[in-house]
Amino acid sequence: MKIFKQVTANNIELSPYPFKKELAMEAYLIENENILALDDENFTEVTVLDEEIALKEGGRNRDGRIDILSSYGAEYLSIVELKLHEINDETLTQLEGYLKQKDQILELGKYWEENKTAPKWIGVVVGTSISTKLQEKLANGYQYNDIPIAGIVLNRYKSPEGNIFVISDTYFSYKYSEKDYSKFVFNNTTFNKGRLVNEVIREFVNLHPDTKFAELKKAFPNHIQGNFGVFDKLSRAEEIYNNSQRKRYYIKPSETINLIDGEVIATCNQWNPYNMEAFIENARKLNFTIELSPLTK
Repeated sequence: MKIFKQVTANNIELSPYPFKKELAMEAYLIENENILALDDENFTEVTVLDEEIALKEGGRNRDGRIDILSSYGAEYLSIVELKLHEINDETLTQLEGYLKQKDQILELGKYWEENKTAPKWIGVVVGTSISTKLQEKLANGYQYNDIPIAGIVLNRYKSPEGNIFVISDTYFSYKYSEKDYSKFVFNNTTFNKGRLVNEVIREFVNLHPDTKFAELKKAFPNHIQGNFGVFDKLSRAEEIYNNSQRKRYYIKPSETINLIDGEVIATCNQWNPYNMEAFIENARKLNFTIELSPLTK
């Protein structure tokens, strides 16, 4: 099983500083949604969509409430179940009850904007420790009705100076297939979907430094991606994020691309196997060589 570990402190003596309430853990994850990243392939572009969603018949013989609903790129919706203690088979059963009622979610809010494909689903349990039995299940790629399940162990610490640190361990085993289009090789480097698009556009601009915004749009037309386009002006990408708090584009300074006409662009991170296939076909017509990476073991 792959353990995707994120450590925020080295060589610092830390004391346990646990979350006092489940809502405090929930608030932390909402503010630091990248903690919910499960690997560096398909499950990286995390956006928290909502929290405390009431579901009919979601609990054991009663109604339930989802702690967090998130998305991974343009493919997956995720139900996240939080515990202030150990995550175990009981936690898993509770999560499965919510997943059983997942179709209610699409009726409660505008959580899915892709008009061509239905969302895939994934379940995530988060706690401060994990039972041996649940570890074994996740190591074997446990799924509930073909829905993959991941576990995250999250612990908070305080340094002598009062600084707060969080350490997370992610337990997730997912067997990718060729149809997942999870990783690609371009210029001898491996990228996931969104990062591949960013790198190809960057390389195109490097090779054609006189390209202006309108010309770049002709080379990579909006319909390839669909709703958001392959890229947009940074100002527009930031406006979308500020209005919706949903990250549809790469907007960090290291991710944006400068054009000769003064425009700064941000490439879209919303990709699924269908529009990814269209992007690669277009890129190959522009003489770029892109290969599907060997499947993740």
